[in-house]
Amino acid sequence: MGQGLNKVHVQFLEANLIRLAKQAKRVPLDNANQPTEPTLSEADCADMQVFLQHMLGMLPVLGVHAFEQPPQAPAASAPELTCKGKGLVARGYESTQGFVVKAGSQAAVQAVPSVPPGTLAMRQQLQDLGVMAEQGNTYAFTQDYAFSSPSTAASVVLGRSANGRLEWEDAQGRSPKSLQEKEPA
Repeated sequence: MGQGLNKVHVQFLEANLIRLAKQAKRVPLDNANQPTEPTLSEADCADMQVFLQHMLGMLPVLGVHAFEQPPQAPAASAPELTCKGKGLVARGYESTQGFVVKAGSQAAVQAVPSVPPGTLAMRQQLQDLGVMAEQGNTYAFTQDYAFSSPSTAASVVLGRSANGRLEWEDAQGRSPKSLQEKEPA
């Protein structure tokens, strides 16, 4: 790849980035097409995989999270937290990607009229992407999903403004805020 990227290399990147964005379900895609990955030599394919991994490592630093895949498993030190309200239960944990709401968690179908527009838009986007699907009288998360904060996660789950540092609790009923206050400085 000493000669730089050519059209076939760009097609390879395009096909893989669109595939990853569809899998991540973090942003709506305007282009419904899935371009086919071009045939590359084994050496070019290996070079492009390395190039792609470097891109994927840099993009979150630049604020681009469209390709981040859901975490596979919580860290051993991350306690499972629950958020309850309106007869629903959501489960989640803190991770390096943010606050992860686990697949199978429930979310309120109706949001209160005073919910911030950004929360409404995020709830709608998660429905459009299939991350939240209607299941009876609640929504259910179809996959693990990382939010930027516990508060954003709690607001989406509860359909109202929420302080995630107070709404999420561990098995003993302790909030992240109270757990953080007990940690030695």
